[in-house]
Amino acid sequence: MLTPEYIKAVIQKNMDCVFIEIKGDDGTHFEAIIVSDIFDHLSKVKQHQKVYDALDGMMKQELHALSIKTYTASQWGKIQHGDN
Repeated sequence: MLTPEYIKAVIQKNMDCVFIEIKGDDGTHFEAIIVSDIFDHLSKVKQHQKVYDALDGMMKQELHALSIKTYTASQWGKIQHGDN
């Protein structure tokens, strides 16, 4: 069964992240918040594609449902300080 910790480790191994949080306790449905400067100047679609690439094929087999929220470090800082 997949765990949030395992998914986080796979993403961190394949992508430079400022912050990453994975939630999910049923082994099949997960939510991710990923903050990385590689998202800078990319559309949300391209940002999510970067995450799928970092998952190293897991979306095709093991991981069936992942809700993704992506932010640049600048966007994340504004959210954390209530400047959104």
